[in-house]
Amino acid sequence: MKNLHLNRRDFVKAGTAGVALFHIVPSHVLGLNGQTPPSGKLNIAAVGVGGMGKNNLSQVCKPLKERVEGQWPDPDSQNIVALCDVDWDYAKKTFEEYPEAKRFKDYRAMLDEMGDKIDAVIIATPDHTHACIAMECMRRGKHVYVQKPLTKTVYEARKLTEAAQRYGVVTQMGNQGHSGEGIRNICEWIWDGAIGDVREVHAWTNRPIWPQGLPRPTESMPVPETLDWDLWIGPAPMRPYNRVYHPWDWRAWSDFGTGALGDMACHILDPVFWALKLKYPVSVQGSYAMSVPEKGKRIGFEDCYPQASIIHLEYPARESLPAVKIHWYDGGLLPERPEELELGRRIGTDGSGVIFVGDKGKLMCGCYGEAPQLIPYSKMQAYKRPEKSIPRIKTGHEMNWIEAIKNGTKASSDFSCSGPFTEMVLMGNLCLYKPGERLLWDGDKMEVTNFPELNQYVNRPYREGWYLEKNA
Repeated sequence: MKNLHLNRRDFVKAGTAGVALFHIVPSHVLGLNGQTPPSGKLNIAAVGVGGMGKNNLSQVCKPLKERVEGQWPDPDSQNIVALCDVDWDYAKKTFEEYPEAKRFKDYRAMLDEMGDKIDAVIIATPDHTHACIAMECMRRGKHVYVQKPLTKTVYEARKLTEAAQRYGVVTQMGNQGHSGEGIRNICEWIWDGAIGDVREVHAWTNRPIWPQGLPRPTESMPVPETLDWDLWIGPAPMRPYNRVYHPWDWRAWSDFGTGALGDMACHILDPVFWALKLKYPVSVQGSYAMSVPEKGKRIGFEDCYPQASIIHLEYPARESLPAVKIHWYDGGLLPERPEELELGRRIGTDGSGVIFVGDKGKLMCGCYGEAPQLIPYSKMQAYKRPEKSIPRIKTGHEMNWIEAIKNGTKASSDFSCSGPFTEMVLMGNLCLYKPGERLLWDGDKMEVTNFPELNQYVNRPYREGWYLEKNA
């Protein structure tokens, strides 16, 4: 394993001269020859392991309770060498599942101490710390898997995309539908002209399933002994500890999360972004609903995301595709039910979905691009599907990342695609600061051109002592 890491570091250095690792390193150079012998196992660390990180880990290494005597080590399981979480009580179950891993609270201490013993890092912390952790890992030559949304801000997403190329590491965002069959079918059908040119899309989610539209709490609660609250706050503004932030409801608060849009659009809008070959929108407009705790007093969006919102993104014509408008609904709001959808059939699946509106028909799918279908069903029955043109992923999303590292290839949701996609998603939240106004967006410059005061949210300042790049 040591030789594997040293070889990779040599190629990372070459990558800084302008050639990315995954363009030049075949698997035989790494000594793997497409196989996974014990010497080819990767040493994996994880930061943020109490929630989704636990699930990500289980996909790359069987937890202790699933290991069968006489059948371990599993040839498909990687080595979990380090686990990092600011709350050791919340992370306790994960620690117990991987007793061989060293434990840390500060990811910087983990990277300093473990050094070359770590090949790759899974990052599943709250949104506001994704970028600084991922950047430091990549700077040290570590491959990274980062939960969605990739970052808290548009600026961070752009910088991580650039850094992944610069450092020559293999990257993956945790939007697992991107490795699925459904999203590939949608792309192939739309590119085949199944519904003609798409000029309008409606997408929705029933999230948030946590409280939103709340005033910021003013009371301070005792910090649990197992929690390092300063590390949890990270680059965000310091707030007194309160259970409304940790461990789950942080998504609601604009200091730490990205609301329902950031949570679910990275799954739901993924087939839209890919199939329609989108990049930067030219405008965004939205409106929202917030609770009114006292008569005549409205809660400001600067504190907490709304209970429900509708967001409209406008894209110009690109390549041979026409201009298109994307309409997003959350908080239980829904688009108009398509006339073509038979009575008794659900719109979408499990509270979310997408409807592509083409000039020759409509296509509907659920979250992650699942269960795509032309509507009405009679059109689906009559449609002759094109030959499959997009390579299929035969493993899970996390293992796709592992295989890409070993084979010197790109992962399915590499930052070169998931970075710009994240920018689209996060840029949608900007309009909530100016409900009803049409914000004009310069994607190349990452600027709102007609309301420049909103650009402070494109690149939010970090708390003193925290940085994205050391020389920034």
